[in-house]
Amino acid sequence: MPRKSFTPEQIIAKLRQIEVLISQGQSVAGGCRAAGISEQSYYRWRKEYGGMGVTQAKQLKELKRLVADLALDKAMLEEGAWG
Repeated sequence: MPRKSFTPEQIIAKLRQIEVLISQGQSVAGGCRAAGISEQSYYRWRKEYGGMGVTQAKQLKELKRLVADLALDKAMLEEGAWG
């Protein structure tokens, strides 16, 4: 089965949807089933995106991209200095 890829905004929306269902008396398993994700994904996402809003998730995504770019630049500079 192909792995689905969700954006941080979609993840936060699904976490909020599950929180609403849990507050209405459903179990975590029932909320996850209604949102179309596994319980493992729910707990992993809650750990990473727990109290974040959509804007914070966008900032985190941008920060991760910047760090990756800097790491690539550093690797290229080190290779140029030694090569």
